[in-house]
Amino acid sequence: MIHWVEFAVFAVLFLAVTVLGFVASRWRRGASLDHLDEWGLGGRKFGSWITWFLVGGDLYTAYTFVAVPALLFGAGALGFYALPYTVVLYPLVFLPVLRLWSVSRVHGYVTPADFVAGRYDSSLLALVIAVTGIVATMPYIALQLAGLEAVLRTMGLNGVGLAGHLPLFIAFVILALYTYQSGLRAQALIAFVKDILIYLVILVAVIYLPAKFGGWSAIMDASARKLAKTNPATGAPAGSILLTGNNQLQYVTLALGSALALFLYPHSVTGVLASRGRVVLKRNMVALPAYSLLLGLLALLGYVAIAAGVKPIVNNATGRPDTNTVIAVLFGDQFSPWFAGIAFAAIGIGALVPAAIMSIAAANLWTRNIYKTYLRRDATPAQEAKQAKLASLVVKVGAVLFIVAVDPQFSIDLQLIGGVIILQTLPAVAIALYTRWLHRWALLGGWLAGLGYGLYLLYQIPNPASAHRHFGGSALTLDKLELFGLHPFAGSTVQIYVGMVALLVNLVVAVLLSVVLRAGRVSNGADATAAGDYHVDEGNVTQPVAHGVTTTT
Repeated sequence: MIHWVEFAVFAVLFLAVTVLGFVASRWRRGASLDHLDEWGLGGRKFGSWITWFLVGGDLYTAYTFVAVPALLFGAGALGFYALPYTVVLYPLVFLPVLRLWSVSRVHGYVTPADFVAGRYDSSLLALVIAVTGIVATMPYIALQLAGLEAVLRTMGLNGVGLAGHLPLFIAFVILALYTYQSGLRAQALIAFVKDILIYLVILVAVIYLPAKFGGWSAIMDASARKLAKTNPATGAPAGSILLTGNNQLQYVTLALGSALALFLYPHSVTGVLASRGRVVLKRNMVALPAYSLLLGLLALLGYVAIAAGVKPIVNNATGRPDTNTVIAVLFGDQFSPWFAGIAFAAIGIGALVPAAIMSIAAANLWTRNIYKTYLRRDATPAQEAKQAKLASLVVKVGAVLFIVAVDPQFSIDLQLIGGVIILQTLPAVAIALYTRWLHRWALLGGWLAGLGYGLYLLYQIPNPASAHRHFGGSALTLDKLELFGLHPFAGSTVQIYVGMVALLVNLVVAVLLSVVLRAGRVSNGADATAAGDYHVDEGNVTQPVAHGVTTTT
């Protein structure tokens, strides 16, 4: 049964931001949107406030509103890994993103693969980075669409079979239309509305709901009792409000791996390159941790849902409870219909903004590093922009297919599986910002080894909730790790994040191959960048010229 008051409020706000998305094509518009710098990077001229809302909307997504509380609801303390992850993130990336912005502004780079191509004089390595970025982005977009789908189900839009994913297809159409029309400007403008709604809902929720259920002490007691109960699918306790001996290593590797991965994602790089200058980025690296406070408050709502006795909505397409719906159900049960509608709109918009940015970033990779490099070298800026718009549609279709085909135990695993993939670009992108010591062929070898081993490990992880034997998550027990056919941790039940294991393999292979290739004096290609390129600011660079290339003054 459809909850009409909630749906009406949701629909009005959703329609308003959709219209805003189309109108955004005229906001701060350059000479033409038929240029990748304008459509895909907003003209590279966003100031501090716009960048703060854009990057915040880009990084703090449906993952924040849906996946993290759902993980606490289902597994307990492990879900808090997202807090240290976002605490250590900004000190780690502060200097690298400044260097990436500078060299990209000097040379007109639009994607991280552009930088790799210039740094190593290798279109093949750039192709590998581009394809990896596109593939890693799809499960992350799927996570956003899963968040929106959960909200629509909570309002009564839940079908059987293909109809069970109908809300997903609706989200795809809306997202595709206004992204095609307005590009990155739409997301920057809508991010203002999204963040205002989210802060409003969360402030009300974290003050009102704990008081209603007896305070945080009572909520924690109720959560501890519920999580201690045996999970029928595994025969073990569902979780704990404290870390256990089995998941402490997983917690640490999840936090560190996620922090290393976040600004390797194409959509994060897009937000960085769209800013006006290094000063803007410095201010944002200082101010963005404010979102981490919001993340912590949101995470605690997973425990509030336990104390409230929330029952996840059964997904009619699979016949199983959908834990993605716990926060939406909590809001629907505890708030008045009109405020619940506002909360649902905040979650829905919080899913669409980053999904659109991600599709734009993936489209930029296709256009610059595949289409222009291999299919049409003489493409005009207008042809590049058209390709990017079409590619953004294809990426969204891929994300929809991904979420239909892959059913991880918790939706957060969609992001973590993408993290395993994107982490394999760290040596070629992040390390290359400081040194070219790693050889370009060694980087390819390391990427192949790390990605291959990472996918092999992911394939071994089952999903007990759905009885699927493969790709059921990103946490691997150590006893499944192999070293030259040996099992050094046989019998261990300690878990680890697959992404960090795969990255370690990548780095070891890259270093060993670099030693061999350098000893053999194999050419490492010409470097198109100069030392000074990594330190220029907006005052030292002219406006972009044809094909996005800039020159120093």
